[in-house]
Formats: sequence, structure tokens, C-alpha cells
Amino acid sequence: MITDYSKKSTNEEIRARFDNDVERFSNLDTGQLTTIDAPITMELCTEAAKYINPGAKNLLDIGCGAGNYTLKMLSKISNLNCTLNDLSMPMLQRAKERVSAQTNGEVKLLQDDMRNLNLPDNNFDIILASATFHHLRDDADWENVFSKMYNALKPGGSIWISDLIAHDAEPLNRLFQQRYSDYLETLGGPEYRQKVLDYIAREDTPRSVNYQIDLLKKVGFKDVEILHKNSYFAAFGGVK
Repeated sequence: MITDYSKKSTNEEIRARFDNDVERFSNLDTGQLTTIDAPITMELCTEAAKYINPGAKNLLDIGCGAGNYTLKMLSKISNLNCTLNDLSMPMLQRAKERVSAQTNGEVKLLQDDMRNLNLPDNNFDIILASATFHHLRDDADWENVFSKMYNALKPGGSIWISDLIAHDAEPLNRLFQQRYSDYLETLGGPEYRQKVLDYIAREDTPRSVNYQIDLLKKVGFKDVEILHKNSYFAAFGGVK
């Protein structure tokens, strides 16, 4: 089935939204409110990375935003060399400022669409990707980026993904959309709920956990695991 993505937000529109929201995403109390179980998934992803790659030296954070996940990783493994990728330069600048204060390692910025990244092979010990892959569109996008991540990891390296998801069974999609809608209303009332749902509909194209787990295996990852799943959000990953 061919899906029309022409009405979805462009990279320029996504970049502009995040350029103007740096302060919120620099604060764990406000930047992750719309993500169910954000503290749990952040803890699980970084703890799994630490246990799989305790001697890690090189970290890649895809769609790093203001650097929250990298900072959490640095609290578990210090002085990593951190490569930070995002569309938004204001986000990257804030992330570099915050991350540089917590590591003696090199901090490198990559401002680009993740689909266009030219990453060195067998270079990173850990890749983190939080709330970013849901911006990928068609199957070719997804396989391209997952293959890039696999190739960029050292043998034995690991990737940990925390993201908005869809569901393969449409009745469950409707169920969890309603549950998420109800959750958003508890945060800010009906207007806030609708604002968030509108930008998800305009900007995001998430895939199911099943789809992403199968794709991780297809591109070569082994020991693929689901760490957590609740409603419209999940955390999972794999080892090269």
C-alpha cells in the first residue's frame, strides 16, 4: 500500500518548531510531559546500554534535542566522546553546552536529517534514539536509517530506542489513541490535548514495535529486546 506523506510536516517546519522550543526541552520536568513513562524509559535505555557496553567510549545520540538522554548516559558512564545529531542548531548548541560540562570527552555536533548522515563504520559503542524515528516516513526511510545505525556501531555495540509508536491492529490503535488522549487532557485540559494530537497528526509517522523489532533483526541486530511498552510509547533495542 502506498501512503501519501505530502501533507506531513517538512524538515523545515519540524526544525522551526524545535528551534523555538529549546527551553522546554532543556527541562526534564516540562520537556517530556507528553511522553508516557519518560523517566522509566530513559532509565531503562541508559541502564541497558551501560550493562551491554560498560567500557563504552563513543556515543551517538540521534535526534538529541537539548541533550537529556546523553546527560543521563554520562551519569552512568563518564567521559564519553559524544556525537550529537539534530535538525535544530539551537537544540544542538544547548546540548553541547550541557554535555560539555559533564564529560572530558570530545563533543561533536551533526546538524542534519538522520536520513542523510554519513557515519563512520564500526565507530560507536552506544547509539541512543529518543523520540526521533517517528519522523521517518516510508519503508525505505526506515530501512535506510536502521541500516546506518547498524553499520555505525562497533561489533557488540548496542542501540536503544525510546519513541512514540503505532499498533498493527487498528482496534488497538484506536484504544491506545483514546487512552493517550485522556492522558493529555489530565495534563492541560481539552485545548492542550487537541494541540498535541494535532501536531502528532501533522508531523509524526510512527511504526509499531513489531515493525521496528523485525527491522532491527532484518538489518542484522541480534539479542533484540523490548524494555518497556505502555500505550503509545515503548523502549527497545538490540546488540550488533
